[in-house]
Amino acid sequence: MRWTLKTKPSEDKIKHLAQALNVEDFVATLLIQRGIETFEDAKNFFRPSLEHLHDPFLMKDMDKAVARIELAIENQENILVFGDYDVDGTTAVSLVSAYLKSHYPNIATYIPDRYAEGYGISFKGIDFADDNGFSLIIALDCGIKSIDHIAYAKEKNIDFIICDHHRPGEFLPDAIAILDPKREDCSYPYDELCGCGVGFKLIQALGTNRNETIEDLIPYLDLVATAIAADIVPITGENRVLAYYGLQVINSDPRPGIKALVHQVKKKTLDITDVVFIISPRINAAGRIKHGNHAVELLTEFNFEQAQQFASEIEQYNSDRKDLDKQITKEAFQQILTNNEQERFSTVVFQEDWHKGVIGIVASRLIETYYRPTLVFTKSGDKYAASARSVKGFDVYNALDACSEHLEQFGGHMYAAGMTLKAENYKIFKAAFERQVQETILPEMRTPEIEVDAEIDFTDITPKLVRILKQFEPFGPLNMTPVFMTKNVKDTGYAKTLGSEEEHLRLFVKQHNSDGIAAIGFGLGKKLDIVKNQKPFELAYSLAENEWNGTVSTQLMLKDIRTDEK
Repeated sequence: MRWTLKTKPSEDKIKHLAQALNVEDFVATLLIQRGIETFEDAKNFFRPSLEHLHDPFLMKDMDKAVARIELAIENQENILVFGDYDVDGTTAVSLVSAYLKSHYPNIATYIPDRYAEGYGISFKGIDFADDNGFSLIIALDCGIKSIDHIAYAKEKNIDFIICDHHRPGEFLPDAIAILDPKREDCSYPYDELCGCGVGFKLIQALGTNRNETIEDLIPYLDLVATAIAADIVPITGENRVLAYYGLQVINSDPRPGIKALVHQVKKKTLDITDVVFIISPRINAAGRIKHGNHAVELLTEFNFEQAQQFASEIEQYNSDRKDLDKQITKEAFQQILTNNEQERFSTVVFQEDWHKGVIGIVASRLIETYYRPTLVFTKSGDKYAASARSVKGFDVYNALDACSEHLEQFGGHMYAAGMTLKAENYKIFKAAFERQVQETILPEMRTPEIEVDAEIDFTDITPKLVRILKQFEPFGPLNMTPVFMTKNVKDTGYAKTLGSEEEHLRLFVKQHNSDGIAAIGFGLGKKLDIVKNQKPFELAYSLAENEWNGTVSTQLMLKDIRTDEK
């Protein structure tokens, strides 16, 4: 692991902000590193407000989208709300369909089958709309590259409104409206919304015609916060506001479907990490193992007992997903070893019977061991389909684009993407992708990095600091949980490993004459010898509160341990 201490801002900036906010210099440093340099910036950061949300009509084509939906309602047309099968897509479909149904009855939803149809808008879905009299389709979290599909729908007199957040290709589909803040010709002030976030801007715009205020839309924010957490978009700007208020809804009055997913969780207040690891995997499991429709049914159900039944079924899907994930990861590791591919610049593996629903998770697992851009392929119909995951700083989307002559289709983000290719092109693509990564990846991208926000002493860890850091939440990309480093630390003799394979580490540590503080390091059991030899060591960690038997205390969440400065 590389420890990289973030560049410290100028002393003048630090002193100015520290005095304005009456905080320690290193707290001011943390804020400036997040782009917060004035009292007004800090006020907006610590007190997110729904008033900070932008006018939805600033988004290109929003007026066209609203006009077409209102025309459909006026003419009593059937509207189909179409979305991807992952968390972002199913929450977006649930949000827009639930909102429209509260004003108009002729609304239905459609989630493509991951296996029969694949990602995004499908010809089968358009045929379904045609067969059932739908003249308008609202596509969410997909569609920005579906040029042929939109043309096919137009031949059948079906209009499309696209709500997407992925990067467009060279040409845009011929849709009635394309809402995508990443369009080059869109001047919307914030371009990091998730698909559900774009859907929320659509209902916000529709609400203006019904004299609705932003407060009327707050009940939908539990869905938006869940999508923001799952899709790993930056927790800045509008996303921070939407996530902040969405978490309040999740913790106070969530929709029955989300309440059913979390009602057995003992923790009283869920944070964004809990959404990532508790709510999101279960919603995702429906589309991975069975069908994304199950997630939409759960999220749009308003009878709690029925929602509990749906949640119970999804819990089983999630359990099945875990078993598949574990088995396929084991097989992928064996394939890498058998083919002697441990030293490559990329990981590309394939097995035709791997479950398509978990290959993205497997790709992430492989990166934990072989830190490099990773593609996991399986057979999908007569083609091969893959999920891609990347390492920090490396744009896997651009790498795929450079190899696109070998692909049938691809799409996604800098760190996650999907693709399909013909079976006969697999080997030549694998070689081309390896060359592309080797030629473009920087040396430092091949080693996991811990970004350290500031070096502090244990005496700096006060209840006030912990209270201030809690106000930094919700955490996420571009506003990650602050990581600190402390030198000259010693174990007090309580160090021990935990877990069935002794993979975790628990410590009680001191620095100089400070009070001791508890620390837990998941996956750091192998570092026990470093702390046991009675020599000083260094810690990289974040701060967390630990509640036990009604007592709340601060503990260190260890990221790494090393013997001396590197």
